[in-house]
Amino acid sequence: MKAEKNKVVSVSYELRTNGKDGEVVDMAYEESPLNFIFGNGMMLPKFEENLANLTVESTFDFKLTGEEGYGSRNEENVSDVPKNVFEQNGKIEAGILDIGNVIPLQDDKGNHFNGQVVSVTDEVVKLDFNHPLADEDLYFTGKVISVREATQQELEHGHVHENDHND
Repeated sequence: MKAEKNKVVSVSYELRTNGKDGEVVDMAYEESPLNFIFGNGMMLPKFEENLANLTVESTFDFKLTGEEGYGSRNEENVSDVPKNVFEQNGKIEAGILDIGNVIPLQDDKGNHFNGQVVSVTDEVVKLDFNHPLADEDLYFTGKVISVREATQQELEHGHVHENDHND
């Protein structure tokens, strides 16, 4: 079976930046692979393009440019947020606004996103909402562990249901 639309694909991989010998910034082992439904928009399009039609035991080794990966860094994605937004019961949790800390946030529509603390003043917190790997070339090496049909429920829900392939 090939990696193609509506198949559940499981891969082990290493992701590096700064070249094939660069720092490993993410990985998934064979024992706990990355599982995703191919072609449902959850993965980087060029990542899937490089895995298209691979079969079990196939290996891969490819590069995505920064633009093909998480795009270019955009200064418009850096915002000043009033410091009092982070208060709960009149206090700000210790350490939450440390420089470099990534804070999970949610907008008024329920969308989740992360902001990295860039600076803090008495009134304002500067948050960077760019993806941490924006502008970075990405180097993937890995292996296809399994490919199977997605269940109807997985397709309806838009994600893989672990250890539940019969519904």
